[in-house]
Amino acid sequence: MRDDLLKFITCGSVDDGKSTLIGHMLYDAKLLFADQEKALELDSKVGQAGGDIDYSLLLDGLMAEREQGITIDVAYRYFTTENRSFIVADTPGHEEYTRNMAVGASFASLSVILIDASQGVLTQTKRHARICNLMGIKHFVFAVNKMDLVHYRQDRFRAIEKDIKMLMAEFRYESIKIIPLSATKGDNITSNSQNMTWYHGVSLLEYLETVDVTEAGGSRHFSMPVQRVCRPDRTFRGFQGQIATGSIAVGDTVTVRPSGESAKIASILQGDQNVLVSQKGYAVTISLDTEIDVSRGCVLEKDYGLKAGSMFAASILWMDDSSLVAGKNFFLKLGTQQVPATVMGICHKIDVNTGAKVSADSITKNEIALCEISVGSRVVLDEFSNNADLGSLILIDRVTNMTSACGVVVHKINQENNLTWHDMDITKELREGQLNQKAFTIWMTGLSGAGKSTIANALEKRLFAMGKHTMLLDGDNVRMGLNKNLGFGEKDRIENIRRIAEVAKLMNDAGLIVLTAFISPYRKDRRRAREIIGDGLIEVYVSAPLKECERRDVKGLYKAARAGEIFDFTGISSPYEMPEHPDIVVDTHEKSVEECVNQILEGIAEYL
Repeated sequence: MRDDLLKFITCGSVDDGKSTLIGHMLYDAKLLFADQEKALELDSKVGQAGGDIDYSLLLDGLMAEREQGITIDVAYRYFTTENRSFIVADTPGHEEYTRNMAVGASFASLSVILIDASQGVLTQTKRHARICNLMGIKHFVFAVNKMDLVHYRQDRFRAIEKDIKMLMAEFRYESIKIIPLSATKGDNITSNSQNMTWYHGVSLLEYLETVDVTEAGGSRHFSMPVQRVCRPDRTFRGFQGQIATGSIAVGDTVTVRPSGESAKIASILQGDQNVLVSQKGYAVTISLDTEIDVSRGCVLEKDYGLKAGSMFAASILWMDDSSLVAGKNFFLKLGTQQVPATVMGICHKIDVNTGAKVSADSITKNEIALCEISVGSRVVLDEFSNNADLGSLILIDRVTNMTSACGVVVHKINQENNLTWHDMDITKELREGQLNQKAFTIWMTGLSGAGKSTIANALEKRLFAMGKHTMLLDGDNVRMGLNKNLGFGEKDRIENIRRIAEVAKLMNDAGLIVLTAFISPYRKDRRRAREIIGDGLIEVYVSAPLKECERRDVKGLYKAARAGEIFDFTGISSPYEMPEHPDIVVDTHEKSVEECVNQILEGIAEYL
């Protein structure tokens, strides 16, 4: 069942018509008071619309906005139709005000991204789409505006529609709608246009009235960050906050994180009303049957299993004028917790145009990057996909107190400081001597379909015939067992390669020669694999052109990826970073399997 209230954001590049669109929608839908309508008509006559109604004036209220004809700050507007209530955040399109747009995106369930039909998908449009995705928006409407300027041509709309689908192929979303319209003329805003009879979909307002943005997924277990301890007198002590996930009832046992102490719910107040049950989204005051240590920043949870951590990876939007470099210190605000934090490293930044992961030592204003963050004291957190309240964060400059970045927790980084490595009496060297061979790892990387598994299998047979003791770790086989719980998103790919590297190292310690066949698309992950395994890693780049890999695609994966059915597919919607200095390069497009194997054997001769 859809929510009766839809909170959405309008965004896109500068002058794409965001304010005009919402203004025209309100005007045509008769959602203005008589005095508002009259004031709009009078203001338009002395404005820049040549006497025509300038619908953007309904949203652009600042003097600077009206003088320049652009949106600077976020304008919120509440309106109601017969079918639904709405809160819209009209956000600025200029790159300078990207941080304002991010603020608007943080409250919305749906994003209406405008595109100028005469210009197509621009860099700022792509940036806004990525920020909406970063902020957890899963429902998208692309309003291809100013169709009147391209004479309502269907071919122009189809070309832009194709570009939009290519842009969105790398994201995980739940719904997408692409609508051609004209914000100034009113085409396809509240009713279907006679100028575009080739468009058979609904108008923008009709779609917004019916789209279902009910949240799917996330944790069903109860959690509530404590915002305030309420103690009006010595007889009552309550803990106030907004329920982030799940539901709670009087008599339930809750655990306080990070302390781990437990108690039962004695009472629940919603406002000044006692209730027996409450659920996600409600602001409540909870009292417990036992006096335990709870303060602002703690989290109450039931059967959730939340843990406190001191290091995690976060995807952030950098909003400061100065650059971000590793080692910079901030205050981290996550949930109701605020603690000192340090950006330990920048894993990569995102190329706004292509979505590619680019290695970076620093990031500048309006760039998006994956960073590793360490906090001064342990904080209670969860991945943003599970819990928006405990997975969203801001970084605050410790000197100016300005918000430098906003972001989301991608995954935790576990650091078990209480573990000690134990040296064994039977060493790697003793096992190598018993097997009469030197242990090492041949790490094969390349696109899907390049021939990694085929080459690795043929190479292992040759080594086996030479009397060598080997083990082949193949990408598909490992994912069906050891890593069957991992997906293909960024964090899961990182963890996939980390596990393989650890397994390869253990097998090397057992004296075995290990062959691996994994796409392993990111240089940083391959560098980490080398750090784990050590000097005994030989990187083999199995090279083949993308077209040749698609031709060999017996599984139909490339075809499905190009159709948008597979997310994050390497070479199509996710990048492959070629090795910069591989130990061996074999070209399977130019050479036979036997020739490639011979070349690898020549390259590893010193190890055999």
